[in-house]
Amino acid sequence: MANQRVLTMQQGINFRELGGYATEDGHMLKWHKVIRTGNLSQLTATDLKFLDDYGVRYDIDFRSPKEVLDEPDRVPGNAKYQFAPVFNVDETRNSDGTDKMTANLEKHPDSGYRHMLKVYRMIATEDHSKAEYRRFFDNLLANDQSNEVLLFHCTAGKDRTGMGAVYLLSALGVDPQTIRTDYLMSNETSVKRIDNMVKEATQQGASAATIASVKALWSVNGDYLDAALAEIKRQSGNMQHYLRTELKLTKTELADLRRLYLD
Repeated sequence: MANQRVLTMQQGINFRELGGYATEDGHMLKWHKVIRTGNLSQLTATDLKFLDDYGVRYDIDFRSPKEVLDEPDRVPGNAKYQFAPVFNVDETRNSDGTDKMTANLEKHPDSGYRHMLKVYRMIATEDHSKAEYRRFFDNLLANDQSNEVLLFHCTAGKDRTGMGAVYLLSALGVDPQTIRTDYLMSNETSVKRIDNMVKEATQQGASAATIASVKALWSVNGDYLDAALAEIKRQSGNMQHYLRTELKLTKTELADLRRLYLD
């Protein structure tokens, strides 16, 4: 299969390869080794065959219990499913339909933007979230066969998944600007979905402030990432120390990750 960043699926959301990114010490992430995505519940039989042929053998699901119950993954035939809920409920609100999301935003003065800043601080600080990202790394370390691929996802593939990618790319030594670029790419790969949510809210008569908040909830923003990074710096001084002290990655495990995922 060709090496391409954005993977075109019939019913997939925000499917992207992490292969090809360069590290600061001159290595490159292997292609066909790790994929980040959104919801898998609507995948077609063709999509599932594509992922199976692609080599997907691990499916790491960051969604909350209710999200999983409402829309269970369609798991590729040879993949091991791993439930790793970053939150006990969907703090991102990305599993809410437009009706519910708009109603909540009209009732509550907190904007979507401010809410997402809080979500990212929670991702970086909550012990439960850290434990689930540690579970993510346990599976990354288990993905030690050259022809096998690990897929990780949430509902929109941008926040919980986005921070998973930030942690992984940081652990592998990718430079911060490239990590930020990968994070922000969700706005491009999800543009149709974002526009549809805004259109539906507009048709329902939502106020301008609510429409702005809907867009904020469905988009990524460098400010959101910065909110998480500020908490990481506050707790640990820098990302590398955070990976060791908060996500409990040993020097040996970090070396193993680089051996498994870098050329």
